[in-house]
Amino acid sequence: MSEPASISAGIAGRYATAVFELVKEAKGLKALEADVAALEGAVKDSADLRALISSPIYTRDQQTRAIGALATKMGLSQTLSNTLGLMAQGRRLFVLPQLIAALQAMIAEEKGEVTADVTAAEALTKTQADRLAKSLSASVGKTVKLNTTVDDSLIGGLIVKVGSKMIDTSIRSKLASLQNAMKEVG
Repeated sequence: MSEPASISAGIAGRYATAVFELVKEAKGLKALEADVAALEGAVKDSADLRALISSPIYTRDQQTRAIGALATKMGLSQTLSNTLGLMAQGRRLFVLPQLIAALQAMIAEEKGEVTADVTAAEALTKTQADRLAKSLSASVGKTVKLNTTVDDSLIGGLIVKVGSKMIDTSIRSKLASLQNAMKEVG
């Protein structure tokens, strides 16, 4: 991990831990999960929000007012709203994506869930996704939540990443290994 990325992850981790512990104490994990999902959607969908959190042209005051208004409009919990305001005051909103990821990981761990990143050649049907999740759950021993993406360059098959393990059954990788084997022969 590069130095700036590890610094950002460290900052986000400290904020995430504080928010998670406060909310867990108050027995509000379900509400936090909904807030984090809503915030993640807002960051993904709004170029203006991404600019607000990452651009240095906005003053501390502008960021604080904007994030406060956004938190109120979205109906975020008091703890998360206060944390976002504190982050804005400290010019730390640039770590918001890492904060979201850290909170999602903490919530998943608390619920006994694991996230599997699945890349497929074409979109999985509901039945295929359910069967894959069930199969991975049996293998891992925890509830598995799928995070699926489509990459048509795979030609066919799947690439599944669960934690540090990766299973690549894509036709693209099989063709690459066949090509390497043919180079060694010639």
